[in-house]
Amino acid sequence: MSDQPSGVPAENEADGTLRKAAVRQEGGHEDAPRREAAPGDAGPPRSSARMTKQAAAPGGRRSDASHGASHGASSWAAYEPPPPPAWVTAAKPEEPPPIGGAALWAVLATGTLAGLLLGDGLGLNVLLAALPAALAAYFAGRAAGRGIHPWSLVWAAGGTALLLVPALRDAGWPTFLALAAALATGSLALHGTRTWRGTLIGCVGVFGEVLPGVLWAWHGLRERADGSRDRWWPVVRTAGVAVVLLAVFGALFAGADAAFADLLAGLVPEVSVSDGPAHALLFVLGAAAALGAARTAAAPWRWDRVEGGRGRPRGRMEWALPLVVLNALFAVFIAIQLAVLFGGYDKVLSETGLTYSEYARQGFWQLLTVTLLTLVVIALALRWAPRGAARDRTLVRAVLGVLCALTLVVVLSALRRMELYVDAYGLTRLRVSVAGIELWFGIVIVLIMAAGVFGGRWLPRAVVASAAAAVLCFGLVSPDGLVAEQNVRRFERTGQIDLAYLRGLSADAVPALDTLPEPQRSCALRDIARDVLDGDKPWYATSYGETRARAVLTDRPADRMEFPCWELDREGRTPESR
Repeated sequence: MSDQPSGVPAENEADGTLRKAAVRQEGGHEDAPRREAAPGDAGPPRSSARMTKQAAAPGGRRSDASHGASHGASSWAAYEPPPPPAWVTAAKPEEPPPIGGAALWAVLATGTLAGLLLGDGLGLNVLLAALPAALAAYFAGRAAGRGIHPWSLVWAAGGTALLLVPALRDAGWPTFLALAAALATGSLALHGTRTWRGTLIGCVGVFGEVLPGVLWAWHGLRERADGSRDRWWPVVRTAGVAVVLLAVFGALFAGADAAFADLLAGLVPEVSVSDGPAHALLFVLGAAAALGAARTAAAPWRWDRVEGGRGRPRGRMEWALPLVVLNALFAVFIAIQLAVLFGGYDKVLSETGLTYSEYARQGFWQLLTVTLLTLVVIALALRWAPRGAARDRTLVRAVLGVLCALTLVVVLSALRRMELYVDAYGLTRLRVSVAGIELWFGIVIVLIMAAGVFGGRWLPRAVVASAAAAVLCFGLVSPDGLVAEQNVRRFERTGQIDLAYLRGLSADAVPALDTLPEPQRSCALRDIARDVLDGDKPWYATSYGETRARAVLTDRPADRMEFPCWELDREGRTPESR
């Protein structure tokens, strides 16, 4: 009698022989008990499955069709996706909780304000649209159990201050820098990172969460909509009734009183049918940005957990000798610069054959490059610095400290050359920008020196914070106004001014250009006045600089020209003064 349970056919001789061969091939024993198939198993081993198929085919062989079918099925069943890289596993966030009602309403407010306010220009509307997005991130983070770190408050305060620049300045280039810096600081406020890698990636990390944020909100809405119609439908109905009442009675009051109509026209955005697609696109972009911020606040990527390998430490002599030689070169150069600063310009210019302005212009760009390359050298030196004992750390601090101190003197020399260059040729947007960059390089070097004394855990965040502060100061000082003031002073001193260049400045330059005598004043302000007075922007898209310029040009129009501006030469001189 067979030992097999009833209902199971007895194994024939051929099948038994094949099974024994399969067991021996897999390294097992023929008498070993068969393992029950667990849920999710891919099936029997490929070798035994192949032999069973061959035995089932006529003559011990299987056809090509059965071979292809069985091979494809076993391949798909046994396929497992490769595991993600280690850095993804380390940095990947946890699954966030479903989006809450408060965050959804804040997202809706962000999209509405973006669609209504951002189509007419940039001003206070940027800050008005960003505030509900910040609230959406706060509500989502609180629902996920995240607290507020002090550095997050610093980044949030910095981003808010940067969003004030479009409301204060009319110039486009400081506004662009301020908006980019505000996005970076806002992203850092949501991530809360400490390391170099986490800080640099965290500046742009929120952009990668826009699409996941939209999907997260969609799933949350579907869950909330199932069986919750009694909760959200009264809210929608009440909001709709309120909008209808405001529209009807507001239109009646506007028709009854002209003053109320003017007030209402100034406060309420004007939306036309032709601008509908643009407003709809801005609504979608604003809502998507708010969802990305909320998703990041609920479950940010942990970039600090990604471990980066440090460079192999070098020997003391191998590491220190190149830097000591570089320090000696810096010292020789600085000794010559000190001699020049203490009255040696005439001798240097006589030996080089350069003019005063050519000497200043030739040196600044090279010194700017030297400062940047020195920062790169310091970063690489820290990567391969010897760190075995206390003597090694002392050597690193001494060599790099001397290099940083000498680099600060190079920064001062570069700024001095820029000052000489501006005295000779005047100030431009490019020159004030690169001078600001050189000054920020000096601040970074000071921070590196402080990190060598007090420790460098705070250095990544301090460097990024200094960059954001530099952009904020750059926007608040009004670079276009600074360019205009310097060129006006140069005209008073030398009688030379580049009116063609000044006409391309923004409305921020009007107060300074208004102090020029005629006809230079009218020629410098002609194009700016056309842009300012012909523009009809609402209050939320008008900057303080543009409002101030409109007041100046309304009181004193720029049309008091005795003869055409083209008769003024490039130096701004009239025919009588040439």
